[in-house]
Amino acid sequence: MVDLGLSGSILAVLFGFIAVFCFVIIQKNSAPKHKIDDVDTSSTAATTVYDGECRSKDGNDDVDIIIVGAGVAGAALAHTLGKEGRRVIVIERDLTEPDRIVGELLQPGGYLKLQELGLEDCVEKIDAQRVFGYALFKDGKSTRLPYPLEKFHADVSGRSFHNGRFIQRMREKAASLPNVKLEQGTVTSLLEENGTIRGVQYKTKSGEELKAYAPLTVVCDGCFSNLRRTLCDPKVEVPSCFVGLVLENCQLPHENHGHVVLADPSPILFYPISSTEVRCLVDVPGQKVPSISNGEMAKYLKTVVAPQVPPEIKDAFVAAVDKGNIRTMPNRSMPAAPHPTPGALLMGDAFNMRHPLTGGGMTVALSDIVVLRDLLKPLRDLNDAPTLCKYLESFYTLRKPVASTINTLAGALYKVFCASPDQARKEMREACFDYLSLGGVFSEGPVSLLSGLNPRPLSLVCHFFAVAIFGVGRLLLPFPSPKRLWIGARLISGASGIIFPIIKAEGFRQMFFPATVPAYYRAPPEVRL
Repeated sequence: MVDLGLSGSILAVLFGFIAVFCFVIIQKNSAPKHKIDDVDTSSTAATTVYDGECRSKDGNDDVDIIIVGAGVAGAALAHTLGKEGRRVIVIERDLTEPDRIVGELLQPGGYLKLQELGLEDCVEKIDAQRVFGYALFKDGKSTRLPYPLEKFHADVSGRSFHNGRFIQRMREKAASLPNVKLEQGTVTSLLEENGTIRGVQYKTKSGEELKAYAPLTVVCDGCFSNLRRTLCDPKVEVPSCFVGLVLENCQLPHENHGHVVLADPSPILFYPISSTEVRCLVDVPGQKVPSISNGEMAKYLKTVVAPQVPPEIKDAFVAAVDKGNIRTMPNRSMPAAPHPTPGALLMGDAFNMRHPLTGGGMTVALSDIVVLRDLLKPLRDLNDAPTLCKYLESFYTLRKPVASTINTLAGALYKVFCASPDQARKEMREACFDYLSLGGVFSEGPVSLLSGLNPRPLSLVCHFFAVAIFGVGRLLLPFPSPKRLWIGARLISGASGIIFPIIKAEGFRQMFFPATVPAYYRAPPEVRL
């Protein structure tokens, strides 16, 4: 590495200019606002309203919307639509408290959406911990990256917790509404008629086969969804697996912060999930992990991972390995590629996944619910399936600023943070750490993207390539050489090879020019007298 003592001031000036340039561009490219035309809902529609509840025009007074799955997305959606007066049935395979090693960190942007949906009390009474930022560790060095929360209410921050406790709180809140029904059962198929989804077939806990019908079915049955193939083009990748441990009664180096260790071969995460527990997630590249049953996993964690853990928590890490409660979870990535289908919609991890390194999944899901709620708000009649489907195509565009920013950042950061024998990739990794360590706009910008507080795709691209240029500057100063020029060229090429395929999968036009997509301006169906 180049000694930055002499060149540090030069770099600071250089990247000061870059930061100002990026800032000007970013401010001109704010996240798009909803362009849905207003509609007069004061007229008497073909539906009847009883005490604020919507009734279908076809006389079926049972259900307006079926939700498949009662995880974070399903439970939050059920409560949200129930508050809007919709009659909702939620069919969930298992209504007991889930026990998962992911979905435990809600970013501040996600907490803001939780507040917008009136669900902020669901992080209360579950021993949730406030999170104010990240601490980044690499080769014995560390830097703290606080969330830019100065402009927000004091209650706004990240939250970390036991996933199951959070979900149960949302299920309870949804079930407290008289027009929301939670039922335990396994949905086996969607009921289709002439290309329109009319409902679902499911098996109850007792084994009884039943059918449920509604004008709209929302499928959010998670990452292992067996229904998504009908509604999207699933291209699921599994870049790595998480190995999960719980560290007990230990103190993290930076209290109320997530910790990311840029280890070899890939990152290690630590964050509190209660007042006495710290979750550790060890990323293992590929789809195969060492065997837990024959002791290979414990050996791997002690010999390869433990030496790279911050010394303050190394003993607690080894104790957790010795305790033996080691669990694994494949990390899945799937871009949103919907097949607009009358009568049905996909949401949550059944629809769109990204590497969980940045903890953005719940933020995307809650943001999607806000978009869908606002789209459905002016509608009393959901029974015109083809017209409703055409109108709801705008959902896929309106969700893009938040979803594409978080998805792209998660995929790009994971690839940058993984160790590599390639010298250009090593330089990019080192440049990313040092860029974030500069503080100011250099850390605030990326962290605001990661936290969901600034869902602007152009800002993400600007910062990503600023890191690459920073890496090239480190190589060329104070004296360039042919070898360093070549590494710098490969660094830029490698950076492009990381981010552009992710952008392509997300959809370049919807991501950067959503206003050019016709559905962006689509008005609600006219109210029929």
